Amino acid sequence: MIYKPKIYTVESVTSGHPDKVCDQISDAILDECLRQDPMSRVAMEAFGGHGLLIVGGEVTTKAEVDFEKVARDVYKEIGYEDNLKVITNVVKQSPDIAQGVDTGGAGDQGIMYGYATDETPEFLPKGIVLVHKLTKGLEDLRKSGEIKWLRPDGKAQVTIDGESGDKISTILVSTQHDANISQKEIRETLIEKLIKPIAGDISEVEILINPTGKFAIGGFEGDTGLTGRKIMVDTYGGLIPHGGGCFSGKDPTKVDRSAAYMARYVAKTLVAEGKAKECLVSVAYAIGRAEPVMTEALNEKGESIRDSIDKRFDFRPKAIIEKLDLRRPIYKKTAAYGHFGKAGLPWEDIG
Repeated sequence: MIYKPKIYTVESVTSGHPDKVCDQISDAILDECLRQDPMSRVAMEAFGGHGLLIVGGEVTTKAEVDFEKVARDVYKEIGYEDNLKVITNVVKQSPDIAQGVDTGGAGDQGIMYGYATDETPEFLPKGIVLVHKLTKGLEDLRKSGEIKWLRPDGKAQVTIDGESGDKISTILVSTQHDANISQKEIRETLIEKLIKPIAGDISEVEILINPTGKFAIGGFEGDTGLTGRKIMVDTYGGLIPHGGGCFSGKDPTKVDRSAAYMARYVAKTLVAEGKAKECLVSVAYAIGRAEPVMTEALNEKGESIRDSIDKRFDFRPKAIIEKLDLRRPIYKKTAAYGHFGKAGLPWEDIG
Protein backbone atom coordinates (compact mmCIF):
# COMPACT_ATOMS: atom_id res chain seq x y z
CA MET A 1 0.00 0.00 0.00
CA ILE A 2 1.21 3.51 -0.76
CA TYR A 3 0.12 5.27 2.38
CA LYS A 4 -1.32 2.93 4.96
CA PRO A 5 0.84 2.01 7.95
CA LYS A 6 -0.50 -0.47 10.50
CA ILE A 7 -1.74 2.41 12.60
CA TYR A 8 -2.05 6.06 11.66
CA THR A 9 -3.32 9.35 13.08
CA VAL A 10 -4.68 12.39 11.24
CA GLU A 11 -5.95 15.76 12.43
CA SER A 12 -8.20 18.60 11.36
CA VAL A 13 -8.98 22.05 12.74
CA THR A 14 -12.09 24.21 12.68
CA SER A 15 -12.54 27.35 10.62
CA GLY A 16 -11.95 29.34 13.81
CA HIS A 17 -8.44 27.99 14.37
CA PRO A 18 -6.00 30.94 14.11
CA ASP A 19 -4.10 29.46 11.16
CA LYS A 20 -7.33 28.71 9.31
CA VAL A 21 -8.60 32.23 9.95
CA CYS A 22 -5.53 33.47 8.10
CA ASP A 23 -6.00 30.96 5.27
CA GLN A 24 -9.60 32.07 4.79
CA ILE A 25 -8.66 35.75 4.77
CA SER A 26 -5.98 35.10 2.15
CA ASP A 27 -8.38 33.14 -0.05
CA ALA A 28 -11.23 35.62 0.41
CA ILE A 29 -8.96 38.37 -0.91
CA LEU A 30 -7.95 36.12 -3.81
CA ASP A 31 -11.61 35.45 -4.60
CA GLU A 32 -12.47 39.15 -4.59
CA CYS A 33 -9.60 39.89 -6.98
CA LEU A 34 -10.68 37.08 -9.32
CA ARG A 35 -14.33 38.11 -9.11
CA GLN A 36 -13.47 41.54 -10.50
CA ASP A 37 -10.52 40.51 -12.69
CA PRO A 38 -10.13 36.81 -13.58
CA MET A 39 -6.55 37.44 -14.77
CA SER A 40 -5.45 38.66 -11.35
CA ARG A 41 -2.12 37.49 -10.01
CA VAL A 42 -2.28 37.16 -6.25
CA ALA A 43 0.08 36.00 -3.52
CA MET A 44 -1.57 36.97 -0.25
CA GLU A 45 -0.50 36.22 3.31
CA ALA A 46 -2.08 36.93 6.68
CA PHE A 47 -0.66 36.86 10.18
CA GLY A 48 -2.78 37.44 13.25
CA GLY A 49 -2.82 37.19 17.00
CA HIS A 50 -3.61 39.04 20.21
CA GLY A 51 -5.61 41.89 18.72
CA LEU A 52 -3.48 42.39 15.60
CA LEU A 53 -3.95 41.23 12.00
CA ILE A 54 -1.37 41.87 9.28
CA VAL A 55 -2.32 41.33 5.63
CA GLY A 56 0.45 41.53 3.06
CA GLY A 57 1.54 40.22 -0.29
CA GLU A 58 1.83 40.89 -3.99
CA VAL A 59 -0.91 41.42 -6.56
CA THR A 60 -1.22 42.37 -10.19
CA THR A 61 -4.87 43.12 -10.80
CA LYS A 62 -7.39 45.59 -12.14
CA ALA A 63 -9.61 44.86 -9.14
CA GLU A 64 -10.28 47.49 -6.52
CA VAL A 65 -10.20 45.64 -3.23
CA ASP A 66 -10.56 46.94 0.31
CA PHE A 67 -8.23 44.39 1.89
CA GLU A 68 -9.02 45.44 5.44
CA LYS A 69 -12.77 45.16 4.92
CA VAL A 70 -12.48 41.70 3.36
CA ALA A 71 -10.38 40.54 6.29
CA ARG A 72 -12.75 41.96 8.91
CA ASP A 73 -15.78 40.45 7.15
CA VAL A 74 -14.18 36.98 7.15
CA TYR A 75 -13.24 37.29 10.81
CA LYS A 76 -16.81 38.21 11.76
CA GLU A 77 -18.34 35.54 9.51
CA ILE A 78 -16.27 32.86 11.23
CA GLY A 79 -17.81 33.89 14.53
CA TYR A 80 -15.40 36.24 16.28
CA GLU A 81 -16.69 39.50 17.69
CA ASP A 82 -13.56 41.15 19.12
CA ASN A 83 -12.07 44.13 17.33
CA LEU A 84 -8.73 43.87 15.57
CA LYS A 85 -6.07 46.35 14.64
CA VAL A 86 -5.50 45.63 10.93
CA ILE A 87 -2.33 46.53 9.03
CA THR A 88 -2.17 46.01 5.25
CA ASN A 89 0.91 46.04 3.03
CA VAL A 90 0.11 44.89 -0.51
CA VAL A 91 2.42 45.65 -3.44
CA LYS A 92 2.66 44.80 -7.15
CA GLN A 93 4.08 41.42 -8.17
CA SER A 94 7.76 41.31 -9.06
CA PRO A 95 8.37 41.78 -12.81
CA ASP A 96 11.11 39.14 -12.58
CA ILE A 97 8.46 36.53 -11.76
CA ALA A 98 5.90 37.97 -14.16
CA GLN A 99 8.14 37.67 -17.22
CA GLY A 100 8.13 33.87 -16.93
CA VAL A 101 4.47 33.51 -16.02
CA ASP A 102 3.32 35.82 -18.83
CA THR A 103 4.56 33.32 -21.40
CA GLY A 104 2.77 30.40 -19.75
CA GLY A 105 5.54 29.21 -17.49
CA ALA A 106 5.25 27.98 -13.92
CA GLY A 107 5.13 30.66 -11.23
CA ASP A 108 7.78 28.83 -9.22
CA GLN A 109 9.80 25.68 -9.03
CA GLY A 110 8.56 22.84 -6.83
CA ILE A 111 7.14 19.35 -6.50
CA MET A 112 3.40 18.70 -6.13
CA TYR A 113 1.52 15.53 -5.24
CA GLY A 114 -1.99 14.22 -5.75
CA TYR A 115 -3.53 11.14 -4.22
CA ALA A 116 -6.71 9.07 -4.34
CA THR A 117 -7.89 5.76 -2.92
CA ASP A 118 -11.00 3.65 -3.42
CA GLU A 119 -11.33 3.27 0.35
CA THR A 120 -14.18 5.80 0.67
CA PRO A 121 -16.69 7.54 -1.62
CA GLU A 122 -14.58 10.68 -1.21
CA PHE A 123 -11.55 8.81 -2.63
CA LEU A 124 -9.66 9.62 0.59
CA PRO A 125 -8.49 7.50 3.54
CA LYS A 126 -11.18 6.82 6.12
CA GLY A 127 -9.42 8.73 8.90
CA ILE A 128 -9.15 11.93 6.87
CA VAL A 129 -12.84 11.87 5.93
CA LEU A 130 -13.84 11.24 9.54
CA VAL A 131 -11.65 13.88 11.14
CA HIS A 132 -12.88 16.64 8.79
CA LYS A 133 -16.47 15.63 9.54
CA LEU A 134 -15.76 16.07 13.25
CA THR A 135 -14.36 19.58 12.95
CA LYS A 136 -16.99 20.68 10.44
CA GLY A 137 -19.55 19.15 12.80
CA LEU A 138 -18.32 21.41 15.59
CA GLU A 139 -18.88 24.46 13.38
CA ASP A 140 -22.32 23.27 12.29
CA LEU A 141 -23.43 22.64 15.87
CA ARG A 142 -22.19 26.08 16.88
CA LYS A 143 -23.63 28.08 13.99
CA SER A 144 -26.98 26.30 14.12
CA GLY A 145 -27.27 27.20 17.80
CA GLU A 146 -27.76 23.57 18.79
CA ILE A 147 -24.85 23.83 21.20
CA LYS A 148 -24.82 27.40 22.42
CA TRP A 149 -21.63 27.25 24.48
CA LEU A 150 -19.38 26.27 21.56
CA ARG A 151 -16.89 28.86 20.33
CA PRO A 152 -15.05 29.01 16.97
CA ASP A 153 -11.62 27.53 17.74
CA GLY A 154 -11.20 23.77 17.79
CA LYS A 155 -9.34 20.66 16.66
CA ALA A 156 -9.96 16.97 16.15
CA GLN A 157 -7.70 13.96 15.79
CA VAL A 158 -8.48 10.39 14.78
CA THR A 159 -6.34 7.28 15.13
CA ILE A 160 -7.09 4.31 12.88
CA ASP A 161 -5.88 0.79 13.65
CA GLY A 162 -5.22 -0.75 10.25
CA GLU A 163 -4.44 -4.16 11.72
CA SER A 164 -8.01 -4.46 12.97
CA GLY A 165 -9.78 -3.71 9.71
CA ASP A 166 -9.59 0.08 9.81
CA LYS A 167 -11.05 0.21 13.29
CA ILE A 168 -11.19 3.60 14.99
CA SER A 169 -8.83 3.44 17.96
CA THR A 170 -8.98 6.98 19.37
CA ILE A 171 -11.02 10.12 18.77
CA LEU A 172 -9.78 13.40 20.20
CA VAL A 173 -11.84 16.59 20.12
CA SER A 174 -10.64 19.89 21.56
CA THR A 175 -13.07 22.78 21.32
CA GLN A 176 -13.24 26.32 22.58
CA HIS A 177 -16.20 26.86 24.89
CA ASP A 178 -17.86 29.30 27.26
CA ALA A 179 -15.98 29.56 30.53
CA ASN A 180 -18.96 28.54 32.69
CA ILE A 181 -19.56 25.12 31.10
CA SER A 182 -18.34 22.06 32.97
CA GLN A 183 -16.01 19.53 31.42
CA LYS A 184 -18.60 16.84 32.20
CA GLU A 185 -21.28 18.63 30.15
CA ILE A 186 -18.87 19.28 27.28
CA ARG A 187 -17.89 15.62 27.11
CA GLU A 188 -21.40 14.20 27.36
CA THR A 189 -22.85 16.66 24.83
CA LEU A 190 -20.13 16.20 22.22
CA ILE A 191 -20.26 12.42 22.47
CA GLU A 192 -24.01 12.39 21.89
CA LYS A 193 -24.38 15.21 19.35
CA LEU A 194 -21.08 15.08 17.46
CA ILE A 195 -19.10 11.88 17.81
CA LYS A 196 -21.77 9.16 17.82
CA PRO A 197 -23.67 10.52 14.79
CA ILE A 198 -20.43 10.63 12.79
CA ALA A 199 -18.43 7.65 14.09
CA GLY A 200 -21.24 5.25 14.98
CA ASP A 201 -20.48 2.58 17.57
CA ILE A 202 -17.75 3.95 19.85
CA SER A 203 -17.96 1.30 22.58
CA GLU A 204 -14.35 0.27 21.96
CA VAL A 205 -13.01 3.71 21.02
CA GLU A 206 -10.95 5.85 23.38
CA ILE A 207 -12.63 9.26 23.50
CA LEU A 208 -10.61 12.29 24.57
CA ILE A 209 -12.42 15.62 24.96
CA ASN A 210 -10.45 18.77 25.83
CA PRO A 211 -7.61 16.81 27.48
CA THR A 212 -6.21 19.89 29.26
CA GLY A 213 -9.55 20.27 31.05
CA LYS A 214 -10.36 23.77 29.78
CA PHE A 215 -10.34 25.63 26.44
CA ALA A 216 -12.13 28.92 27.09
CA ILE A 217 -9.47 31.14 25.51
CA GLY A 218 -9.05 30.54 21.78
CA GLY A 219 -8.57 32.12 18.39
CA PHE A 220 -6.33 35.15 18.15
CA GLU A 221 -6.86 35.78 21.85
CA GLY A 222 -5.00 32.62 22.76
CA ASP A 223 -2.63 32.02 19.87
CA THR A 224 -1.18 33.39 16.65
CA GLY A 225 -2.15 32.31 13.16
CA LEU A 226 -0.36 32.31 9.83
CA THR A 227 -1.39 31.52 6.25
CA GLY A 228 -0.12 28.14 5.11
CA ARG A 229 0.70 26.60 8.47
CA LYS A 230 -1.80 23.74 8.19
CA ILE A 231 -0.74 22.16 4.88
CA MET A 232 -1.20 18.59 6.11
CA VAL A 233 -4.73 19.38 7.25
CA ASP A 234 -5.28 20.89 3.80
CA THR A 235 -4.10 17.80 1.92
CA TYR A 236 -3.70 14.19 3.03
CA GLY A 237 -3.07 14.35 6.75
CA GLY A 238 0.63 13.62 6.52
CA LEU A 239 -0.03 10.18 5.02
CA ILE A 240 1.12 11.36 1.59
CA PRO A 241 4.06 13.69 0.78
CA HIS A 242 3.44 17.40 0.43
CA GLY A 243 5.83 19.23 -1.87
CA GLY A 244 6.00 22.83 -2.97
CA GLY A 245 4.23 25.25 -0.68
CA CYS A 246 0.83 26.01 0.75
CA PHE A 247 -2.31 26.70 -1.30
CA SER A 248 -4.21 29.58 0.27
CA GLY A 249 -3.79 33.11 -1.06
CA LYS A 250 -2.29 31.97 -4.37
CA ASP A 251 -3.86 32.42 -7.79
CA PRO A 252 -3.79 29.44 -10.17
CA THR A 253 -0.62 30.52 -11.99
CA LYS A 254 1.10 29.33 -8.83
CA VAL A 255 1.70 25.63 -9.47
CA ASP A 256 1.95 25.02 -5.73
CA ARG A 257 -1.80 25.17 -5.90
CA SER A 258 -2.98 24.44 -9.44
CA ALA A 259 -0.63 21.51 -10.10
CA ALA A 260 -1.54 19.90 -6.77
CA TYR A 261 -5.19 20.18 -7.78
CA MET A 262 -4.44 18.69 -11.18
CA ALA A 263 -2.48 15.85 -9.60
CA ARG A 264 -5.45 15.08 -7.36
CA TYR A 265 -7.78 15.17 -10.39
CA VAL A 266 -5.58 12.73 -12.29
CA ALA A 267 -5.14 10.37 -9.33
CA LYS A 268 -8.87 10.34 -8.65
CA THR A 269 -9.65 9.74 -12.33
CA LEU A 270 -7.30 6.75 -12.53
CA VAL A 271 -8.76 5.17 -9.38
CA ALA A 272 -12.32 5.77 -10.56
CA GLU A 273 -11.47 4.08 -13.86
CA GLY A 274 -10.09 1.04 -12.07
CA LYS A 275 -6.50 1.56 -13.17
CA ALA A 276 -5.42 1.52 -9.52
CA LYS A 277 -6.92 1.02 -6.07
CA GLU A 278 -4.61 3.76 -4.83
CA CYS A 279 -2.79 6.28 -6.96
CA LEU A 280 -0.06 8.78 -6.13
CA VAL A 281 0.72 11.35 -8.84
CA SER A 282 3.74 13.62 -8.64
CA VAL A 283 4.83 16.49 -10.87
CA ALA A 284 7.72 18.97 -10.72
CA TYR A 285 8.40 22.33 -12.36
CA ALA A 286 11.12 24.86 -13.07
CA ILE A 287 10.15 28.50 -12.64
CA GLY A 288 9.22 30.15 -15.93
CA ARG A 289 9.06 26.86 -17.83
CA ALA A 290 5.72 25.46 -18.96
CA GLU A 291 6.55 21.78 -19.42
CA PRO A 292 7.06 19.87 -16.15
CA VAL A 293 10.54 18.55 -15.52
CA MET A 294 8.98 15.34 -14.14
CA THR A 295 5.66 13.50 -13.95
CA GLU A 296 5.01 10.14 -12.31
CA ALA A 297 2.09 8.00 -11.18
CA LEU A 298 2.28 5.02 -8.84
CA ASN A 299 -0.36 2.42 -7.99
CA GLU A 300 -0.97 0.71 -4.64
CA LYS A 301 1.91 -1.70 -5.28
CA GLY A 302 4.32 1.14 -5.87
CA GLU A 303 4.45 0.30 -9.57
CA SER A 304 4.71 3.07 -12.12
CA ILE A 305 1.56 3.62 -14.18
CA ARG A 306 2.96 6.70 -15.83
CA ASP A 307 1.83 5.43 -19.21
CA SER A 308 -1.73 6.11 -17.98
CA ILE A 309 -1.04 9.85 -17.75
CA ASP A 310 1.46 10.51 -20.53
CA LYS A 311 -0.17 12.17 -23.55
CA ARG A 312 -3.55 12.09 -21.79
CA PHE A 313 -3.22 14.79 -19.12
CA ASP A 314 -1.60 18.16 -19.80
CA PHE A 315 0.30 19.50 -16.80
CA ARG A 316 1.36 22.81 -18.32
CA PRO A 317 0.11 25.63 -16.06
CA LYS A 318 -2.12 27.28 -18.68
CA ALA A 319 -3.59 23.92 -19.66
CA ILE A 320 -4.37 23.12 -16.01
CA ILE A 321 -6.07 26.49 -15.53
CA GLU A 322 -8.17 25.93 -18.64
CA LYS A 323 -9.01 22.29 -17.89
CA LEU A 324 -10.16 22.98 -14.34
CA ASP A 325 -11.49 26.49 -15.02
CA LEU A 326 -9.48 27.94 -12.16
CA ARG A 327 -9.80 31.68 -12.80
CA ARG A 328 -12.94 31.85 -10.69
CA PRO A 329 -13.66 32.94 -7.10
CA ILE A 330 -13.90 29.39 -5.73
CA TYR A 331 -11.09 29.33 -3.22
CA LYS A 332 -12.39 30.59 0.13
CA LYS A 333 -14.48 27.43 0.55
CA THR A 334 -11.31 25.35 0.22
CA ALA A 335 -9.56 27.14 3.07
CA ALA A 336 -11.09 25.05 5.87
CA TYR A 337 -11.75 21.30 6.22
CA GLY A 338 -9.41 20.23 3.44
CA HIS A 339 -9.03 21.01 -0.24
CA PHE A 340 -9.97 17.50 -1.34
CA GLY A 341 -13.05 15.32 -1.04
CA LYS A 342 -15.57 18.16 -1.35
CA ALA A 343 -18.22 17.97 -4.05
CA GLY A 344 -18.46 20.83 -6.51
CA LEU A 345 -14.78 21.62 -6.79
CA PRO A 346 -13.43 21.16 -10.33
CA TRP A 347 -10.55 18.89 -9.36
CA GLU A 348 -13.05 16.62 -7.60
CA ASP A 349 -15.54 16.49 -10.48
CA ILE A 350 -14.09 13.70 -12.57
CA GLY A 351 -15.62 11.94 -15.55
